[in-house]
Amino acid sequence: MDSLKSFSALDPTKKAFSLLEEFKNFALKGNVIDLAVRVIIGAAFGSIVKSLVDNIMMPLIGALFPGEQGYKELVVSVRGKPVHVGLFLADVANFLIVALALFIFIQKFLGFVLRTKKEEAVAPPPLTPDQELLTEIRDLLKQKPPEESLESGNKL
Repeated sequence: MDSLKSFSALDPTKKAFSLLEEFKNFALKGNVIDLAVRVIIGAAFGSIVKSLVDNIMMPLIGALFPGEQGYKELVVSVRGKPVHVGLFLADVANFLIVALALFIFIQKFLGFVLRTKKEEAVAPPPLTPDQELLTEIRDLLKQKPPEESLESGNKL
């Protein structure tokens, strides 16, 4: 009988609704939506780079190789099975272009933006009254010629 009370105290329907509520809060957060937009833009960027490689770069590289399809005809036969080396090279070129574009964007552009924000954000804190007084004393001592401080015969 005691185990029945402990089971009813769990209230599984309440926990299920709580889980559903937590998921709804998570899914509708701005961060998740921003992430989804970034993934979609990344996929579109990937298709643009793939088109650049397939339609512009690889035909130019293919012009260097004999044959009608150039790099696509680069095939190595292993035990009678074709290994399409040319298509692999196209995918490597695709990867290198994406990596270069990401490097330029992240390292150069975002690095520049973040550096300027850090420089703006790193302002010295305001001086305390004690520090202001010490700064004024230092500035006054710098303005005095050294002979005046030695006239009394005391060395500093």
